[in-house]
Amino acid sequence: MAAVRALRVVAGLAAAALAAVLLEHYSLAGSPSPRPQPRAPRRPRPAPGLGASNIFWGLQISDIHLSRFHDPGRAADFEKFCSETIDIVHPALVLATGDLTDAKTKDLLGSRQHEVEWQTYYRILKKTRVMEKTKWLDIKGNHDAFNIPSLESVENYYRKYSAVHRDGSFHYVHSTPFGNYSFISLDATPNPGPKRPYNFFGILDEKRMEELLLLAKESSRSNHSIWFGHFTTSTILSPSPGIRSIMSSATAYLCGHLHTLGGLMPVLHTRHFQGTLELEVGDWKHNRRYRIFAFDHDLFSFADLIFGEWPVVLITNPKSVLYSCAKHEPLERILHSTHIRVLAFSLSSITSVTVKIDGVHLGQAVHLSGPIFTLKWNPRNYSNRTHNIEVIVQDSAGRSKSVHHIFSLQEDIHLRFDPLASFILLTDHCMVARVLFVMTVLIQLSILITFRHRGYLELKGPPGFINLTSFSLHVLSKINIFYYSVLLLTLYTVLGPWFIGEITKGKIGCCFSFGIFVDGHFLQGGVTFIVGILQLAFFNIPLMAYLCWSLLQRCCGHNFRSHLREGKYLKIIPVHLLMLLLYIWQIYSCYFLHMTYGTLAFFFSPLRTWLTLLTPALIYCVWTLNSSKLGTFTVQLKSHLSS
Repeated sequence: MAAVRALRVVAGLAAAALAAVLLEHYSLAGSPSPRPQPRAPRRPRPAPGLGASNIFWGLQISDIHLSRFHDPGRAADFEKFCSETIDIVHPALVLATGDLTDAKTKDLLGSRQHEVEWQTYYRILKKTRVMEKTKWLDIKGNHDAFNIPSLESVENYYRKYSAVHRDGSFHYVHSTPFGNYSFISLDATPNPGPKRPYNFFGILDEKRMEELLLLAKESSRSNHSIWFGHFTTSTILSPSPGIRSIMSSATAYLCGHLHTLGGLMPVLHTRHFQGTLELEVGDWKHNRRYRIFAFDHDLFSFADLIFGEWPVVLITNPKSVLYSCAKHEPLERILHSTHIRVLAFSLSSITSVTVKIDGVHLGQAVHLSGPIFTLKWNPRNYSNRTHNIEVIVQDSAGRSKSVHHIFSLQEDIHLRFDPLASFILLTDHCMVARVLFVMTVLIQLSILITFRHRGYLELKGPPGFINLTSFSLHVLSKINIFYYSVLLLTLYTVLGPWFIGEITKGKIGCCFSFGIFVDGHFLQGGVTFIVGILQLAFFNIPLMAYLCWSLLQRCCGHNFRSHLREGKYLKIIPVHLLMLLLYIWQIYSCYFLHMTYGTLAFFFSPLRTWLTLLTPALIYCVWTLNSSKLGTFTVQLKSHLSS
């Protein structure tokens, strides 16, 4: 009865925790904030044709990571981008979406703001005179907020060396003869900014959300609004109704931060349930990626590019059906258009722009003005199903580039984004980590408590893996020193401060699984839950399993030396070796903590340093303990094995 009652309690706690997280995530409690009103329906004309008006284009660059220690080529190539690329493309504006500097120490473990990195960034902007050639809008990333105790700190070099010179989100309106276009920056960097790695997630509080809602309302009269920020929405913690709801009137959200997941996901694009595109651009740091985007007769198009590869080509009409959205764009203008339209740029003059549809040669596009090339077509010839348009551009130096995409003039045809990319960009990873962390803890606690309150186990059947595992858990839970050691370790991982140290420069704080307290501020947990899962999966639970296995060896009548002399090395050595490797990982985590948060954090870290010191004592105890209960279990197991 006690075991059943304990299981019910644990199940109730698990259900309550899961319900609380889901209620918080889906905002079932409380009334949502008002959303920006959608724009009025657009007219089917003017449609893309032979004119050079009703079009402008811009660039996006992200995760530049200018470093004083590593890869000087980043700065050299960035300077070339600000001079050569900007001079050729002539963008109306450039969006630099965060992580302008690297802000890491030479060993890549610690983090701090290096003024010389910011000086390098600003020197390049001034030397190339890029801020005179175009509108340069730069915002902070998490690296630009490393180790900044407050926005007023002298360490906040963004205020001094950026093009914008001020913190927070802002609204820039690009005015043209054919309408206004809003560009809204999203600043979700934590304040204060902790050292790495605990500022990977962006944070928006109620005040910031209200400011963003006002900016969204201001943009309602613009032809389009583009939001841009550093963090993907899946790595931003925001209160109800959520950041995606606030930006629901936007055509697209342009961001960076994930660095194509180390090359595993070179394309990270998706669409929010409200219709807004979310487009992560690859990093400049290692991959030298950037993006060109354009509005052609209010039709949004873009292309992700690699620095130094020419020609640069963007088909603006007909646009890709994958990135089309009738809610934000006048897609009927494609059906009323008279010309295919292409933007083409290169170091040398463009000599030919060849257009094919469904593999059929359609003709050579004619140069209209600047980088604009057009070719007359009849869109009604392609009014059914989907079609593939291909454009091949050559320049006078012999360079060639071919681009293609699928388009459709039918309103009921939609293509799906890569499911994995959508999962990465649309999942609330903090919520997932929180649920996994809580469930892992509850499962471990339920096993401990259940075996603690069960009566003495009667061994039945052959001594297989399940029977012996159950028996070893029974032994561990019945011996107080091991039961309470594992129980307290699990509870402390959830509730106790992991360490006390210098969270930001000159500011002492405490780190918990659920967040960080520093200088009167509370920063919600994000990475902390992921670190907690790693701690449970790669040390706490393996330590519990190792103790169970060791107790099983003891119940077989062995001590540490005798079980080694038994001769079953292929079964014994891997267990000790695995535990040793995990213990080395725990030791390294202590070193990492020292390098990132200082000596104080190293000495005042119960979950790292203290646990590392106590673990050998616990293992020594399991191999040397002599108790009446252990003797009882030994007799019971030997009796079963001999029967």
